Order: sequence, then structure tokens, then C-alpha cells
Amino acid sequence: MPDRLAIDVRNVSVRYTIPHERIPTFKEFAIRWLRGRIVWKEFHALNDVTLLVRAGESLGIIGRNGAGKTTLLKVIARVLRPRAGTVNTAGRVVPLLELGAGFDPELSGRENIFLNGAMLGHSRRYMERRFAEIVAFAGLEEFIDAPLRTYSTGMVARLGFSIATDVEPDVLLIDEVLSVGDVEFQAKCVERMNRFRELGVTFVLVSHALPTVQELCTRVVWIEGGRVQADGPPAEVIAAFTGQAAAPGLMTACATAIG
Repeated sequence: MPDRLAIDVRNVSVRYTIPHERIPTFKEFAIRWLRGRIVWKEFHALNDVTLLVRAGESLGIIGRNGAGKTTLLKVIARVLRPRAGTVNTAGRVVPLLELGAGFDPELSGRENIFLNGAMLGHSRRYMERRFAEIVAFAGLEEFIDAPLRTYSTGMVARLGFSIATDVEPDVLLIDEVLSVGDVEFQAKCVERMNRFRELGVTFVLVSHALPTVQELCTRVVWIEGGRVQADGPPAEVIAAFTGQAAAPGLMTACATAIG
């Protein structure tokens, strides 16, 4: 079914309770908390957001820092439970939110490949078959038996991306991970994403790299203040976000975009 939904987010709200004023140290926070002198306020990270994504669609999410982009991705990945609303996804969902978050720094790169593969539900036999290609894609042949604590942040991210994208998912969630590593590795990441798109994999990309979003995505959503401001063709939504040009006919209701 060409119009089958891969992601169905309806009327989702996420709220955090935070101190009304900035408290510089944990000690001061603890003292004020014990004395009941902290004034709390609610921060609306997402406010009544509806987002419907068709199977095979490539969606970009843009917005300023703190707009709610990553929060929305975490809700879709079921890492975060919304205060209100419903979230449904179809098929195997692979979130690339914090590359290498499940790695053990004391283990070697080789051992972490098998550890991370097990966390993703793969057998050791499967990971043994895929091992050489994972290492080659990450470009870590010379360092694969060194402890992960000796890796740079970029090396860890490259290994995490290589493992997570080695298997074709049904839904891929990507949060600012296509900027890891050097220019050559970034090109390999974009090439792999284009291959996923050709294979009909649904993916959602959160990124500040607007040219990459426009290249990879067929639809873009702009989030501001926890609300959807615009939803439509990449060039028009990006132009509205940057303020460089008027963007007529944008769809501010996600349900309309599906209809």
C-alpha cells in the first residue's frame, strides 16, 4: 500500500518541570530544594504535535536549538514517553540518536561490534559475517583491536553509524549524525542514506545542515517552540525557516500533508 503509514504521531505533548531560575551549583540546588525554596515552571518541549509519515518517505526536521526536534525523534523512538497523545510505528525502527551510547570504552572496537550487534538483536554468527564490511565502512581496520577509550569522538561515531546502518531497517531515525568524521566519511554516510531511500526505507533526519536536508529529503517539517510551523516541500520550508524568501502554500497541519 503506497499510503501506508510508517510513523503516526498524533497530538503529542511533552512537558518538563524545571526551576524558574537558573541555579549555578548542585549544592545550592539541594539546599533550596530541602528548604522548599525552588519555584518550578513547566517547559513545553512539544505542544500538540501531529506528524504522519508514509512508508518510504524521507522526512527532514529543522529548527533552532531547543525547538523540540530531538525530543520529537526520541518520542518516535520510544525513548521518551509523551505526556499526552499517541505514537505508533510500523516495522523495525533503528534510532541513530547518540552514536556509540551503548559502547563499553574498556572493550576493543572488535568486541564492541559484537556487543552492539547483540543489543540490536543480531546473533554472533550474523555479526561475524558482517564484521569485515562494518570495519571497512568505518575505516578503522588499523584500530579495531584497540580499546575504545583510545578512539577519538569521530572514530566512535563512525563505528556506531557503520554498525547501526549495516542492516536495512524499516524506519531509520537520524539525529545530527551525518556530520561525523571527515569529509570522505560524510560522503559515504550520504551515499548510504541515498541507497536506503532508493530501497524504500522510511527515514527521518534531524539536522542543522540545510543543504544535506534538501538533498536527502522529499519533505521537510519546521518546528519552533515545540510546535509545527510549516510542513511541505524542502525548498519552500527551508526558505521560510531562513527567512530568505516567501514560501506560499505551506502545510502547517501534518494531517493535511498526508491527505
